[in-house]
Amino acid sequence: MSAVVLPIVVGVDGSEPSLRAVDWAADEATLRGVPLRLVFASLWERYEGESLADDLGKPSEQVTAEDIVRTAAERARLRQGGLRISTEVLSEEPEYALVHEGRSACALVLGSRGRSGFAEMLLGSVSLTVAAHAVCPVIVLRGSHDNRVRAGGRGRVVVGVGEKTADSAALRFAVDEAKLRRATLDAVRAWRCPAHETTDHPLLAGEPARLHEQHAAEVLDKAVKDIPADVDLRRRTVEGPARRVLPAASYEADLLVVGARRNSGHLGLQLGRVAHAVLHHSACAVAVVPEGV
Repeated sequence: MSAVVLPIVVGVDGSEPSLRAVDWAADEATLRGVPLRLVFASLWERYEGESLADDLGKPSEQVTAEDIVRTAAERARLRQGGLRISTEVLSEEPEYALVHEGRSACALVLGSRGRSGFAEMLLGSVSLTVAAHAVCPVIVLRGSHDNRVRAGGRGRVVVGVGEKTADSAALRFAVDEAKLRRATLDAVRAWRCPAHETTDHPLLAGEPARLHEQHAAEVLDKAVKDIPADVDLRRRTVEGPARRVLPAASYEADLLVVGARRNSGHLGLQLGRVAHAVLHHSACAVAVVPEGV
């Protein structure tokens, strides 16, 4: 009995960020050898934007969800011939629909902002909500990133290494992505010296920092010790909070991978500060990988 091949699901709404996500997802699906599933979800039937309407030669009030997914599917076919593509139009809130779709997907791919996003927002609410609740990896294309998985890229996948990253889902995902892209895997461990441990004594100056950096190196070595030898691995310990170190590292990368150890509370599952920061400030695509789901 053959194993079920889960698709990559991409959320489409006709906006430019979502169409770029279609391009990226088509490349990613081809690399993985999996189908591509295009999902439009909205409680409103008609599209309210203008750019896609111009492309279709229709007034915006006549552009329907079926037009959007059909155009997106054709775009994906032109980009990656032979790709298996399915489409779905759902009359549901997009956050709910995409989180549900993620239960039967190997990954979800989203644009950074949808058609209803305000230009001044760093990240659209749909992308943030889906990243916070999906049970599969969620890849969000940041606005400054191009729409290609590999061609013309930087050849680097960055993964943030936390205190409990050994054998983590995020690290396994990053290793697989680096292999698929034949890219360098840049494993980054951020570290900080607490302010109360600093000292002005000339004989002790720098000692607390050295110990914290040494601990970071040990954590990093433990996390990556089982990574296969055929992966081009680069280890880095960087002083500073992870929510600043990782976005800075993203400028040299094609994909930034972080784990999501979610906190449950009265508001439901929430992303941690690091995942929030990289989703808002990364210069490249971000993969948020749930841990312990």
